[in-house]
Amino acid sequence: MTFDELNLNKPLLAALKDLNFTTPTTIQGRVFSVAMSGRDVCGIAQTGTGKTFAYLLPCLRMWAFSKDKFPQILVVVPTRELVAQVVESVKQLTPYMSIEVAGFYGGTNMNPQMETAKGKLDLVVATPGRLVDLVLSGALKLKSIRQLVIDEMDEMLNLGFRTQIKNILDLLPAKRQNLLFSATITPEVEELMAIFFNNPVTIEAAPAGTPLTNISQHAYLVPNFYTKVNLLELLIREQTDMTKVLVFASTKKLADELYEPLAAAFPDTIGVIHSNKDQNFRFNAVKQFQEGKYRVLIATDIIARGLDISEVTHVINFDMPEIRESYIHRIGRTGRFDKKGIALSFITAKEQAQREAVEALMNYQIPELPLPAHLEISSRLTDEEDPVFIVPNIVLKQPKRENVGAAFHEKSAKNKKVNVKISHADKMKAKYGKPKTRGAKTKRKK
Repeated sequence: MTFDELNLNKPLLAALKDLNFTTPTTIQGRVFSVAMSGRDVCGIAQTGTGKTFAYLLPCLRMWAFSKDKFPQILVVVPTRELVAQVVESVKQLTPYMSIEVAGFYGGTNMNPQMETAKGKLDLVVATPGRLVDLVLSGALKLKSIRQLVIDEMDEMLNLGFRTQIKNILDLLPAKRQNLLFSATITPEVEELMAIFFNNPVTIEAAPAGTPLTNISQHAYLVPNFYTKVNLLELLIREQTDMTKVLVFASTKKLADELYEPLAAAFPDTIGVIHSNKDQNFRFNAVKQFQEGKYRVLIATDIIARGLDISEVTHVINFDMPEIRESYIHRIGRTGRFDKKGIALSFITAKEQAQREAVEALMNYQIPELPLPAHLEISSRLTDEEDPVFIVPNIVLKQPKRENVGAAFHEKSAKNKKVNVKISHADKMKAKYGKPKTRGAKTKRKK
C-alpha cells in the first residue's frame, strides 16, 4: 500500500511527497480507514512506528475550513518535547493548507500562551496540566472540538495526569471522535475508555514488548559505574559509525554525573537533557543533537517518549530501566521508519533482574558482547556501589547499685575561699603604706 491508495487530498499528498514519504507504516495504514469512518480508535503501538502521522493524517483529511476561531482538533501528549514534535509534524503536513496550530505546555510563562489561545486556532497540541489551566482561565474554548487524540496514554497516567485527563474529557463536547494511542493497555486505560469512549475499535501494531527486528540489540556485562564510563568513552572514540548516539540514564543525578567526564573527554559534542533543565536549555540541546552539533545526548526516561529525532545511529542503555516497558521506548529512538539501528546495554550484576524482566517482556534474550581487551576496569566505586558497614553502638546496662547514699565530693581549693569584707581605710593603707584620710572638715562661714 502507498499513500496514493489512501483517501488523502492533494495538499496532504503533496506534503508527503515533499517529505519523501511514499509508504505508510503498519499503524498508519490500519488506523486511517477506521478513523475516516468516524469510529473511536484505540491504537496499541510502541514508539518509532509512525503513530504521530497515524492520527494526524485522518484528522487533517477530515478538517474543514471554518470562520469559527475555536479549534476543531485537540491532541493531548505527556511532555513538552512531544508537544513541540507534534506541532512540527502538523506544520510538515500542512504547507499547502491554511491551518493554524499551536502548542501549549507548562514550565513557562502562561500569559503569552493565553494570548495565543484567544486567537484563531484550528488544531491544539497540549500537555494535560497546562491545557486545564488555559481552559479554566477562559482563554481556550473547547466547544468546537470534533476530534480528540490522546497520545501515550499509559505514560500520562504513570506521570499522575489521571485527574487532568478526566477533567478534559468532561469539558469536551459529547459529540466527538476519540483516538487513543498507547504502548500498553492497562486497567486504568480500559476504565477511562469504558466511561468516555463509544465502542472503540482496537488496532494493534507492534505493541510494547514486541522486539523491533530492525534494531540490533546487544549487552555488555560491566562491573561498576566508572567502568561503564570508560567503556562508553572507548566506544565513542573508536567506533566512527557512532555519529548520533542517545544515552539513557535512569535518574537526573546519574545523567549529570555521566555528563561531566564525557564533556571533559569530548568538548562541545555532548549534551544532557532532563526535567530539571529549563525549557530553553532542553529545546536547544535537542536542536543541537538533531543538527549534528552534538554527537551524544544524555537523557532520562521521561524524555524518551518525547524525542523524535531522525538518524539516531545508536541507543545506549547506560543502566537498565526499573520499568521494563521503558526499555522498548528507549531503543525505539533508533531504527525508526524501517531504518536500521543499534541498541547497546551496559549491565552490572545488580541489574540482572531488570534485564530478565525486559527479556521476559520481549520473549527474547539480549545477546552479550565481550568487553574490549584494552578497556580499563576501574576499581573506583560510587557511594551507592561501595558497601557501608555500620557498627551498632551497643550500650550495656549498668547494674543497679544498692545501699548507697547521696553523692558527695570535697570542694577544690579555690572553692574553699571565704569572702572577707575589707574597709576603705584598710584598702588605702595597703595601697599607700599609711592611713589615708580624706582631710578635716571645715565649717562653712555664714
